[in-house]
Amino acid sequence: MAEIRFQDACGAAGKVVAARLLPGTDLLEGIEAVCAKNDIKYALVNCFGSFSAAGYMYLVPKETAKVGAGYGDVLKQGGPVEFLSGVGVVCQNAGACDIHFHGTMCDKEGTVFGGHLVKGHNPTLTTVDLVVIEVSGVEMLRQYDEETDLTQFYPTK
Repeated sequence: MAEIRFQDACGAAGKVVAARLLPGTDLLEGIEAVCAKNDIKYALVNCFGSFSAAGYMYLVPKETAKVGAGYGDVLKQGGPVEFLSGVGVVCQNAGACDIHFHGTMCDKEGTVFGGHLVKGHNPTLTTVDLVVIEVSGVEMLRQYDEETDLTQFYPTK
């Protein structure tokens, strides 16, 4: 059995913000704006809706990477795109907002795809309905991790 390893920090739920991103608004830029308006630095976000196009990445084998895999190129999907489900964390990285977000989507034929959503590549088509749950009492950072050679999630008290 493999060793169980983790890093955690226990906090509490703070403000809860329900929002709708309007047509043309990029998903991650919209989440950043909602958080800024409501003075939220750390949060959990859950949402769904539609995109006029999608841009995402997923892990691919990379022999040169420390863990044998890394994110590939940005994949682009023309619209309309049904945004079935998305979840992510709003963190800080070097004092700036950094959102780590994954989503599941489907195209006009119902073919499902998804991965790590990329800022500036997911404009709302009709709506993105979202709920932002502030996390208080902890810091949620994204920073370089030597072990994986990638930017990772670091929750701290």
